[in-house]
Amino acid sequence: MSDIVIRTEGRAGRITLNRPDALNALTEAMGHAMDEGMRDWAGDPAVALVVIDAAGLRAFCAGGDIARLYAAGRAGDHDHGRRFWRFEYRMNARIAAYPKPVVTLMQGFTMGGGVGVGCHASHRVVGDTSQIAMPECGIGLVPDAGGSALLARVPGRLGAYLGTTGTRMGPGDAILAGFADWYLPEDRWPDLTARLAATGDAGLVAAAALAPPQAALAPLLPEIDALFAPPSMAEIASRLAHADTPFAARTRTALARVSPLSAACAVEMLQRLGNCPALRTALEQEYRFTHRAQGMGDFLEGIRAAVIDKDRAPRWKPPPTRAQVEAMLAPLGPDTLTFEDSA
Repeated sequence: MSDIVIRTEGRAGRITLNRPDALNALTEAMGHAMDEGMRDWAGDPAVALVVIDAAGLRAFCAGGDIARLYAAGRAGDHDHGRRFWRFEYRMNARIAAYPKPVVTLMQGFTMGGGVGVGCHASHRVVGDTSQIAMPECGIGLVPDAGGSALLARVPGRLGAYLGTTGTRMGPGDAILAGFADWYLPEDRWPDLTARLAATGDAGLVAAAALAPPQAALAPLLPEIDALFAPPSMAEIASRLAHADTPFAARTRTALARVSPLSAACAVEMLQRLGNCPALRTALEQEYRFTHRAQGMGDFLEGIRAAVIDKDRAPRWKPPPTRAQVEAMLAPLGPDTLTFEDSA
């Protein structure tokens, strides 16, 4: 059976990620198939909108197929990962700029590359099982697939907290943080999808939505803003070290698991983006890091520890100097990510 099912139903272009046993992790072939389908539908007057969903109960898309990236990287083929990220980021930009409504139904885990597919759409739906996160610092990357743009737009310092700790957001938190728009219990999704296909009216999403569950992070926002106020990870870590609260203790524990280089670069990226970043600006900056991640960063070690050996004991590089952070995020010159084919 195909890893991705692409078809039209009534007025809707339908894309279903179909690797439930792999948490619908996105392969390069799946990305190309999805991109090709959406390009075809963009000029098809019979298709009024696109619906992207996923098979299985556990995940919409838990990210990219990083095991394949690891195998190539360990063999010395860094260009494989660079090609994957370059294509993926261009696809993320096309989803965000798509000329027709795109409805995403995100059950279970939506992480990393899954955020890039699901959270740049125009109509983003979550349900009771939804768990959205940007956990890349835990595998030696930075929030990517346009996730840094979403994090930068979050009010206050919640974006820096989410981006460095990889904290999972339930449906209420995902809406609070701007990663989703509407909540609807998942048992109502089939009916909504059928009506979208029959009518081509994306306005049905908002009409069907219910009040979301309470956001668990909302009471913590003042403390998050205070602890993550500094502009660098080193200063944030110092502030956390001197904070004597249960939340600060939990946060220290979470940050102890992630790559210090990745966390420092993630905070720096958000500082550079400001509060209202253009998605393409964010993607270009993300690519600066991922282009270097295999040779200069902790990516291969992070995947080894989390996915290959599964010992959960990564040997991270020490906390970086300012010069090392700037080196990871320096312009790439002729290798700069461009978007000439992203219209």
